[in-house]
Amino acid sequence: MSINAEEAKPHQPAKKPNHIKLFLLLLNCVLLTVGQVAGPLLSRMYFLHGGKKRWLSAWTVTAGFPILIFPIAISYQAAKSSRPKGSRFFLTRWLFCASLLLGLVLGFNSYLYSFGTAFLPVSVNSLVSSSQLAFTAVFAFIIVRQRFTHYSINAVVLMTFGSIILGFHMDKDVPKGEPLTKYVLGFFMTIGAACFHGLFMTLLEYTQNKAGVPITFDIVMQVQFVISMSSTLFCTLPMIINKDFETLGEEAAQFGLGEGKYYMILILATVALQIMIIGSLGVVLSSSSLFAGIITALLVPVQQVFAVITLREGFNAEKGMALALCLWGFASHLYGGYKAKKQPKCNQEDELSQVHKEEGHV
Repeated sequence: MSINAEEAKPHQPAKKPNHIKLFLLLLNCVLLTVGQVAGPLLSRMYFLHGGKKRWLSAWTVTAGFPILIFPIAISYQAAKSSRPKGSRFFLTRWLFCASLLLGLVLGFNSYLYSFGTAFLPVSVNSLVSSSQLAFTAVFAFIIVRQRFTHYSINAVVLMTFGSIILGFHMDKDVPKGEPLTKYVLGFFMTIGAACFHGLFMTLLEYTQNKAGVPITFDIVMQVQFVISMSSTLFCTLPMIINKDFETLGEEAAQFGLGEGKYYMILILATVALQIMIIGSLGVVLSSSSLFAGIITALLVPVQQVFAVITLREGFNAEKGMALALCLWGFASHLYGGYKAKKQPKCNQEDELSQVHKEEGHV
């Protein structure tokens, strides 16, 4: 009995990392929720009241990356005393190069996203963007060999169908006075953004799997910093060519809500969208690209509700039904994860009971 008690002790601390991982996942989900809801609304407000710089809107998606310096610095100081001599705190060369390339993909995706935001209402934009869940599922199956259960398939189908329902009365949301060609172009640009976002999320998970080092909180922060920095630089070059920085004051003076609110909306959008990126990358690195896609799809009806409150967009029965389907799909995914975690314990109990039966027969 004493030997069994001693053997049981080393297994007890293993619970702590699981609690930390769960806390980080929940924290990133909260950040993703705040950014995903507030960011697109602020970006749409910029275009609704006279903003026309699409590269500037794309630039705001990741331009807030310097705020990551503070958690990185705090984490560095906290780990400085406990870190063994000669250990690598910063990214490996492979992770750094992979993060730079991922940043370029994110930068191009941000431009496609801002193009759709310029010409589509939030309700339509979020609807089309939700197709990224299907793209993420396909890319996850091909690139990272994501295993699907009937629970996760049920979640993808329900949440995708719930988002499609929102398009039944799409014609009522077409902005007045907007040319049909721009609306259609924005529609297909948003589909392209959804496709690239699904590819980006999957490639990020693939990078994590091939990192060759433990994915700690420090590594997550550094990867996010390099990706956001690379994306911002990608969007900065076209802004310099188009002289967007030089004409910023002119656009602010002609902004419909006033010059002060012009800068306030841009700053708040930059912060909100950076929070969205931090949360999105954090969810992938803490869980999977498929789970991040499900969370994003779940937030589509939530965006509809806030669009009704802040931008006075219409709310109908279809949007209520979409909200119910998305919640149902999300609950299905969570239940599938619970069943998957419970299954090994059941198998172990069956194996032990079988051993006891055999010993009894002997």
